[in-house]
Amino acid sequence: MQRPVCWSLLCLLLYTFSVSAQTNELPYATLNLQNLNDFKPTGGNWKIVGDVFYDINKNGKASTKAGTSILVNDLSGKSKDQLFTKMEHGDLELELDFMMEKGSNSGIYLQSRYEIQLFDSWGEKDPKSVDCGSIYERWDESRPEGRKGYEGHPPSQNVSKAPGLWQHFKIVFRAPRFNEKGEKIANAKFIKVIQNGVTIHENIEVTGPTRAAAFQDEKPTGPLMIQGDHGPVAIRNIKYKAYGIEPVTLTKLTLKAYDGKFKSVDDFNALTPKREMPIEILAHQAPGSRDNFGGKITGTIHIPRAGQYLLNLTLRFIPNETLPTNPNGAGELSIAGKKLLTITGKDNNFATITTNLEAGDFPFELAYYKNFGFWYARSNDIQLTIEGPGVQYTPLNPVIRIEEAVSQIKEIATNEPVMQRGFVNHHGIKHTHTISVGEPNDANYTVDLRKGEFLQIWRGDFLDTTPMWHGRGETQLSVPLGSVIELPGKPSLTFLTDQNAAWPDSNATYTNLGYDVDKSGRPVFKYTLGGANVRESLASTDEGRKLAHSFTVTPGSETKEIWCRVAEGKDITVLPNGLYAINDKQYFIELPGTAKPVIRNTAQNTKEMLLPVKATNNVGVVTYSIVW
Repeated sequence: MQRPVCWSLLCLLLYTFSVSAQTNELPYATLNLQNLNDFKPTGGNWKIVGDVFYDINKNGKASTKAGTSILVNDLSGKSKDQLFTKMEHGDLELELDFMMEKGSNSGIYLQSRYEIQLFDSWGEKDPKSVDCGSIYERWDESRPEGRKGYEGHPPSQNVSKAPGLWQHFKIVFRAPRFNEKGEKIANAKFIKVIQNGVTIHENIEVTGPTRAAAFQDEKPTGPLMIQGDHGPVAIRNIKYKAYGIEPVTLTKLTLKAYDGKFKSVDDFNALTPKREMPIEILAHQAPGSRDNFGGKITGTIHIPRAGQYLLNLTLRFIPNETLPTNPNGAGELSIAGKKLLTITGKDNNFATITTNLEAGDFPFELAYYKNFGFWYARSNDIQLTIEGPGVQYTPLNPVIRIEEAVSQIKEIATNEPVMQRGFVNHHGIKHTHTISVGEPNDANYTVDLRKGEFLQIWRGDFLDTTPMWHGRGETQLSVPLGSVIELPGKPSLTFLTDQNAAWPDSNATYTNLGYDVDKSGRPVFKYTLGGANVRESLASTDEGRKLAHSFTVTPGSETKEIWCRVAEGKDITVLPNGLYAINDKQYFIELPGTAKPVIRNTAQNTKEMLLPVKATNNVGVVTYSIVW
């Protein structure tokens, strides 16, 4: 009996994140934060505001500004109510930004039952099941002391930011499953939890509601709950995709296979297929040539719900370098006799469409051909994905060839700083002369030695060097393992005629002289800037919560004024505690003493923070700290 082509949410996520292919997705639904109308009636602790400030060093010092788009839990009054959405969900993909007050504690409860912990875990070295991002423990008073809490799951690493900074969660949740009698047949599962860009949980089952859940039973659906009785928290940009259980499926698949070279899929109409065979997956599985073939796959597609659907088709055997005058292949997809997707092979191997489909079972046809092989596109793989109302982003065929599993090659800074030379991707551009430095307390950074550019910082584990050392190591890339903040990446120092002159994208007067290693094992970068000599260093302080960046400049005979570019972002805000919030509170800048920066507009509609390098006794020193 032929099986329908249908994959669980687990397979879906593994496929989506492991296969390199172009993808598009339907937009998320959002919770309106112009008011509280999307939530059930609640207490006065929940408010909508325009901005919020939490002091990095003190709790109870919160302040807000009037406006909309930010949800805050204000516990300055007597009310400490939980907040429930009117929306109820089963399977859910949820994204939101959150901000913690110092020492605060809250939580996001899927179906009001299964908690992802919100907590001020800034700087915690050994995260536990009470820390931010943990799947909170269950609780049973009948268990012995010390064992009442159980099944808690800490995050795989702590990537939490400082109080007062915006953080991000993406949560993919599968609701528990029940049979027709209402009996549970499968546990709830957190398919994936991503905090600040780092996967901290995968495929964690939860056998029942976690501690402090609103309900102790389990149901197919329930509202989202935000904990309001523990501590202050701010939340914004709440968006979600809610899914049903019934999937899109392909059944009764038949392949008509053709041999030879073709100019169009219409050529098949005048030909008799070399073979005709039932198939179970969407692929050209006929024996014969791997390089000169055509195929027409027909079958039935089941659409569970009427509405707008997104389809993405990739013919992976067509290389990107195919010349328009000599296409390697092409393809067409039709549903219910209507041609929906066409790949000409003249410009790319990918096609996408958003279209309305009715619910029901409809004829499905995919025709395609391949005229010649190509060294990196030898595969006969076809990739078709679909997403729609209540239907998660789903591949309608599995991966035919799974790459052999490779053990990850990690570099971890355990007892002293670690340095790694290599290639790094920064804003999509490969930088080839970089050095990445990892600190034992998880504050890490990358500098471009050839250009004198400060590229990125990240908190968490140091580097994945598998792309450098596995096989031929063709990409030579080192990949940060923690939560990355990509900096703009322009020269750190330059000459300016005055404080209004534009900062250059590169510095022709910069000459790299390598680096020394100080007693702590950290590099001290050396270079000249015109006639001036510079020594630049970075060091983690405050147990890794800050990264101090220092420049010592000896002007020598150089008479031009040297400036240091401290930060750039879409906004730079001076906070009540004297810190500067950069780029929508992505990170803080801390300046020493009475240093007064120049904050100015750029031609790119961003803000820029500069400090002059003022020499005393022929030595100028600039120091600032990045806090995140």
